[in-house]
Amino acid sequence: MTYIKSRKHAPSTRAASLASTSLSAAVASALLLPAIGAQAQSANAALPSVEVTASQEPAYKADKASSAKYTQPLVDTPQTLTVIKRQLIDQQGATTLTEALRNSPGVGTFSLGENGATNTGDAIYMRGFDSSSAIFVDSVRDLGSVSRDMFNIQQVEVLKGPAGTDTGRGSPTGSINLVTKQAETTDAFSASAMYGSWNQKRVTADWNKVLNAETGTAMRLNLMKQDSGVPGRHEVKNDRTGLALSLAHGLGSDTRVFLDYLHMEQDDVPDGGVPTIGLPGYTTPDATRRFLSSAGRVDSSNFYGLTSDYNQVNTDRLTLRVEHDFSPDLKLQNTTRIGKTHQNYLLTAFMASSANLLTPNANDASSWTLARSLPTIKNQTNTIITNQTYLTAKLKSGSLEHTLMGGVELTQERQNNSGVLTSGTLPAVNLYNPNPNPNAGRGNWIMGADPSTNAWGKTDTVSAYLFDTIKVNQQWSFNGGVRVDHYDTSLANGYRCVSSGRGTLCPTGVAAGTAFRQSFSTSGNLLNWKLAGIYKPTDYSSLYALYATSQQPPGGSSFSLSASNSSADNPKFDPQKAKTAELGTKWDLLNKKLALTAALYRTEITNEVEQDATSGQYFQTGKKTVQGVELGVTGEVTPDLSLTAGYTYMKTKVDSGAIVTASGENTLAYTPRQAFTSWATYRLPKGFTLGGGARYVSSLVRGSDNPTSGTPKYADSYWVFDAMAGYVVNKNLDLQLNLYNIFNKDYVAAINKSGYRYTPGTPRAVTLTANLKF
Repeated sequence: MTYIKSRKHAPSTRAASLASTSLSAAVASALLLPAIGAQAQSANAALPSVEVTASQEPAYKADKASSAKYTQPLVDTPQTLTVIKRQLIDQQGATTLTEALRNSPGVGTFSLGENGATNTGDAIYMRGFDSSSAIFVDSVRDLGSVSRDMFNIQQVEVLKGPAGTDTGRGSPTGSINLVTKQAETTDAFSASAMYGSWNQKRVTADWNKVLNAETGTAMRLNLMKQDSGVPGRHEVKNDRTGLALSLAHGLGSDTRVFLDYLHMEQDDVPDGGVPTIGLPGYTTPDATRRFLSSAGRVDSSNFYGLTSDYNQVNTDRLTLRVEHDFSPDLKLQNTTRIGKTHQNYLLTAFMASSANLLTPNANDASSWTLARSLPTIKNQTNTIITNQTYLTAKLKSGSLEHTLMGGVELTQERQNNSGVLTSGTLPAVNLYNPNPNPNAGRGNWIMGADPSTNAWGKTDTVSAYLFDTIKVNQQWSFNGGVRVDHYDTSLANGYRCVSSGRGTLCPTGVAAGTAFRQSFSTSGNLLNWKLAGIYKPTDYSSLYALYATSQQPPGGSSFSLSASNSSADNPKFDPQKAKTAELGTKWDLLNKKLALTAALYRTEITNEVEQDATSGQYFQTGKKTVQGVELGVTGEVTPDLSLTAGYTYMKTKVDSGAIVTASGENTLAYTPRQAFTSWATYRLPKGFTLGGGARYVSSLVRGSDNPTSGTPKYADSYWVFDAMAGYVVNKNLDLQLNLYNIFNKDYVAAINKSGYRYTPGTPRAVTLTANLKF
């Protein structure tokens, strides 16, 4: 008899199980959709002489978050906190953070970037605000414009609402924490090979080895190689290589030491998007060329850059973590990290504005061309050095039970940008038949180093925090926290002034292109806090009320300070402030295998920089609000049916300040009013699994400071349905087939502020994955 113990798959789904079922959200009922695949196995699977053993943890449902700051189970944690587990990530074939976050409703990449450029990393919007600067790995801030890969990630934790007490400065509406894979006390090996449409190719390996059982010493090695096209996009490429090594000593003892190292390389052809000409709602503001408003749509697979464009990113990260248990009620942890990310980026840019669109013959669309602007170039290095120490203690004070967690953090973050000087022109590109071949000529433009425009920014932070959960009795408890951050940000910025247009205008009598250098600095203290009351009607449920705050100082998200009176990064301004009130309930049903959550929330953001209409001066009088409801269900409905689904309704408003949408609506841009996401799996006999899910995003209002600029003011709403199926061949091999966008829905995934460019959604695509495990 052979025994298999699975670390990777949830036990109650029977250890070999990574499954899938299709959920049709439109009719709110389960819809089984065919496909083949997945690490799934029923108790009735025909696997002679194999006994499957497993723990009691459901496949999708997590009981606790990874951070020690959340000392209580999720059912007793008074805030919207979603945990996306590895099983779900694998079933969906998600390889990036952006893809994994589709499991959290209303969270995604909706903005494409501006000024002819595009986002080069995870540009995540959450509850109306950009949360890209609030991404953490193992509770340490992660820097750099990088698309984060999932090959070494065990789970993703999405905290919604102000996270200032938990993480320090950051987005007013939440943070994201990625939990990495760690060495364990069981020998195991798994590998996967994936091939899909549009030449998608990817292989991974995960090897855990016990080096010394007596001392609790083990290692875990994760490897990844990907060389893939992007479904629906010609010429765009994702080429990644990853290595992650985790060493552990003292597993199972009172003192544990973990040493982790990550090396990642990206060598991609970036995607600048597609002109919005012909999209529903497209109009031209050019009165002399109204015929453009009825022009045909360009092929969404067209590539308007050059094949010699590149996005090269190297990441190295070394983490040392030491844990010591003085007793079951007193624990210490210290984490030290050194990380560096370097990005070298060039994208041939375009802006499909009326001025850039040449139409020599209005009746012959094949003659229309689009002027390319000079490439967007970035040569940027981000580094972080941090040390975090905290202590967790449980104690009694009279009839009260306390769970205390307090700590200090010392962090230095740096960003360096090498200046680049470009001049000349690029050849125009045919609007409907673009040629990306560099042999067609790159015009007469030149690029060179420009040390006079080098820039660097630095933020030093000293932080201290304290959390306490006070249990009054079996029904009542209170949770509170306070955090103080002292920050010191400095910047030295070089630039060349311009005579007109974007950039810093030259002083009178100074020639365009003259180099200048500016230095700025700012410092201050941030005090954030949160307070919540929890009532437990039963031991498997809770009702809670929460109030929490967050702050973002000038330069806090970009390491960039500005002399502009209209910029929130001007050091003369105070930090942006946010406060959230939330009422919610959580229930663990069906023997605590199925979690139901519901929350009502309201967030107010103040100290926004706005211009006074009378004086023309800028003051921090702006105020914005986001309020809504979020519902969720995660876990096992039956031993063979697993489900996760979420719905959110958001209402946003600019209470005081200028309109920020292209439509002129008094709302926030890039914030869908409604969003829904779901995924389900059903395990069949004989080792088969069927599964899938549905996603819905309501119409998206794009941002703009010029409501009369024409072009689409909205991105239309859309439903997307995905499916997968799996078959367990034997105890060592299973197959998984994923089908994305089953009905080939044509939709806009992201749109830029001017509305001239957009990123098409993924069309119908398929991947086949073979999974090996020993």
